[in-house]
Amino acid sequence: MSRMTSFQSPFLLGFDGLERALDRVAKSADGYPPYNIERVGPSIDGPERLRITLAVAGFQPEQLEVTIEKNELVIRGRPPAEREDRVYLHRGIAARQFVRAFLLAEGMEVLGADLATGLLVVDLVRPEPKREVQRIAIVSRDESSRLAEKE
Repeated sequence: MSRMTSFQSPFLLGFDGLERALDRVAKSADGYPPYNIERVGPSIDGPERLRITLAVAGFQPEQLEVTIEKNELVIRGRPPAEREDRVYLHRGIAARQFVRAFLLAEGMEVLGADLATGLLVVDLVRPEPKREVQRIAIVSRDESSRLAEKE
């Protein structure tokens, strides 16, 4: 028996890539680093903004990378190599490599990223979509012209 998802509805055409992306993002979430997502109210004359804050204590800006790949915001952290001269009696601060991905809706834009006090803040904006109605012309053909096209 196959699994039926809401993306398999005959009224949702062309969303199979979105379903694969959602599955990939769900499987990659391991909880590190912890993060917040908050809605930052729209500015007086602007669209809604979102803010993603990741706890990346111990990381320097050159050890972090923020990219957009196919409507996916990808944040990578690569800590420096371990120092041989340190001997830990207890190690409770995680400083491991990570990849955190967020699927972005069409049209989302990244405004910038800022690192301060161990928090990486990425600001995004969702511009208001233009509401357009596109009229599609209907071409009327008789049966004889359809047969002529096939030949």
